[in-house]
Amino acid sequence: MNELLILFTLFVSFGMTLLFYRLFSKVGLYAWICICAILANIEVTVLVNAFGMTQTLGNALFASSFLATDILSELCSKEDAERGVKIGIATSAAFILFSVIWQFYTPAENDWAYNSIKTLFTNTPRILIASLAAYAVSEFVDVKLYHFIWNKTEQKSGNRKSFLWLRNNGATLIAQFVNIVIFNFGAFAWVYGLMELVSITTMCYVIYIFTSLLDTPFIYLARKIGK
Repeated sequence: MNELLILFTLFVSFGMTLLFYRLFSKVGLYAWICICAILANIEVTVLVNAFGMTQTLGNALFASSFLATDILSELCSKEDAERGVKIGIATSAAFILFSVIWQFYTPAENDWAYNSIKTLFTNTPRILIASLAAYAVSEFVDVKLYHFIWNKTEQKSGNRKSFLWLRNNGATLIAQFVNIVIFNFGAFAWVYGLMELVSITTMCYVIYIFTSLLDTPFIYLARKIGK
């Protein structure tokens, strides 16, 4: 069931990225990046077993966030893509701030939600901060690599539209590696042993490879929508 849910979430996330772009242009992508930042920061606190591996949730939403910035790079500009990254960082920072504030309230006697919320967020400031750092660094790496690869392939081929698959996958795969290393070692160092941490990181990156390659048809569809 976990495997089916992950695949379903992945395709829904990519599909929603295109839908938001189709309906609202680049503003829709900015909105989707905000949604991903909030939901992924909640999901990433959960570990599940799927495809024979232990992994954190949030992979699909993080992958669609990378797709959104790649679409902004491809169809808008580098500045628009970097603005999307900054919006995502600001959204994540605001979410972390409010999740800390929630813990200081005194609940009413008939409250039923506070204990669950406190249990979830009391133990996660480190995870959320690691997630914010990983997101910020890896997204900027993605944007800069995307345009670096684009410039190199354009110089070689003389065609600005060629090699979309290369700049999309090349930038995303490297950025996702940066993302998972910063997050896992920032969030779970001294929580898991080194070998277990390396194993979780490797398994998560295998998932990221899979999700990154699957977003390729969607960026081609985005380019058609852009026309």
